[in-house]
Amino acid sequence: MLPRHLMVFGKMLSSVLVLTSVLSASALPAEKGNRRVVHVLEDDTGAVIVQTAPGKVVTHRGGAITLPCRFHHEPENTDPARIRIKWTKVTDALQFDDVFVALGKQQRVFGSYRGRVFLEQEGAGDASVIIQNVTLEDYGRYECEVTDDMEDDTGFVNLDLEGVVFPYYPREGRYKLNYHQAEDACKRQDAILASHSQLHKAWLDGLDWCNAGWLEDGSVQYPISHPRDQCGRKDTPAGVRNYGYRHKESERYDAFCFTSKPNGKVYFLKRFKKTNYAEAMKACIRDGSAVAKVGQLYAAWKFQLLDRCEAGWLDDGSIRYPVVNPRARCGGPHPGVRHLGFPDKKFRLYGVYCFRKNQEEKAAPIKKAKSSADGWKSSNSIPMNVTGGI
Repeated sequence: MLPRHLMVFGKMLSSVLVLTSVLSASALPAEKGNRRVVHVLEDDTGAVIVQTAPGKVVTHRGGAITLPCRFHHEPENTDPARIRIKWTKVTDALQFDDVFVALGKQQRVFGSYRGRVFLEQEGAGDASVIIQNVTLEDYGRYECEVTDDMEDDTGFVNLDLEGVVFPYYPREGRYKLNYHQAEDACKRQDAILASHSQLHKAWLDGLDWCNAGWLEDGSVQYPISHPRDQCGRKDTPAGVRNYGYRHKESERYDAFCFTSKPNGKVYFLKRFKKTNYAEAMKACIRDGSAVAKVGQLYAAWKFQLLDRCEAGWLDDGSIRYPVVNPRARCGGPHPGVRHLGFPDKKFRLYGVYCFRKNQEEKAAPIKKAKSSADGWKSSNSIPMNVTGGI
């Protein structure tokens, strides 16, 4: 028997070939709003046929989303109690994390997915699962496997999150983080290391940053929208520059972090006096909040459209402020989050941005994902109204 990673690679390749033939067979593009499925076949005589959504399904942190997967039998005479449905998450290293498994009426959910993943159960042949309270770590590629005795078939669904990518370096300075330190730095700022696709989308939206940073797959890249001599030569084309995969322990760079809709609200705390860092921490606590993290401020800029031309302390000791509508004496002609560096924490020169977490609420009812030209979106997703460089 072939190793699992080779079997999966073969299935993924066959999925691409079948999808290509399905799309090229039609002279007209699929109408927006129509559900598109791709038949992923083990072979022409397989007893189980799995259908999944090509492209991706899209939601945001804290939302709920359906990962669509349906199957049928040829012939349709199989006992449902003998059908096994298994969902796993596939990483870039072709490793597999168990998410959910069901055999007849017996079900099991694994790890951080416990209490959040359920079968949709909309009729015979439905292997779809619902993920509630989506987290940043849920982002990625999922495999739906349906097994009937000796026959099995698989399909793949990509779960994408609406969010924002931001470059990050610590107080110690530029190029101070190995891969694991970069990963921890993003987590401390309410984010995760960005993927290449997330960084590429941010570049398409205008992100321009001249310092290389780690991505979640262990590569080091940076986005250039405006080529210039001091940043890889002016005569080179715009794009995402790639240093390739680097040594995770010994090499040091910055980080590109990704965050999504916050589970609370960021606000500038109005005070009569400027504060130092310790006073800023206490002021937010007295107001029933905490000093905002860098990822929370970026998410507020993106989702709350927070626009404030006043510099304030953040949790990591940096000074930043968000600008949605650029204006005179407010940090330049482009929208983004301005960064004034890491001053001495004793300076009383700034205000503070606080973050107040939402009170726990019951999970919203699940609504079916709707398809679009760009992928499937949950009906409670937030439209992206702001794009632009940092």
